[in-house]
Amino acid sequence: MNVFDEKRAELEQHEFMMGVERGRLAVALDLLTDSLILVGQHGVYCASSRNPSKPALDLQAVLGGMEGAKALIQSVMETLRSQSEAERGA
Repeated sequence: MNVFDEKRAELEQHEFMMGVERGRLAVALDLLTDSLILVGQHGVYCASSRNPSKPALDLQAVLGGMEGAKALIQSVMETLRSQSEAERGA
């Protein structure tokens, strides 16, 4: 089963409210946020041997990549929103 089948209701709701592009980005952002939470919880149990207060290095890399992807998605959503508002105002 692919993401379009698994998240059909969420996609339909967000696409209706925000448009197809922004709706899909919003669902992707939700998926990333949920994944960040799960990886963060896993990091509690897989602490770094060098610094027990931080997750293992591989988890730090995964968290960093996911946080970067989340920031990129948020910036695209903001750009699309700004463009939409500019088109409505023109």
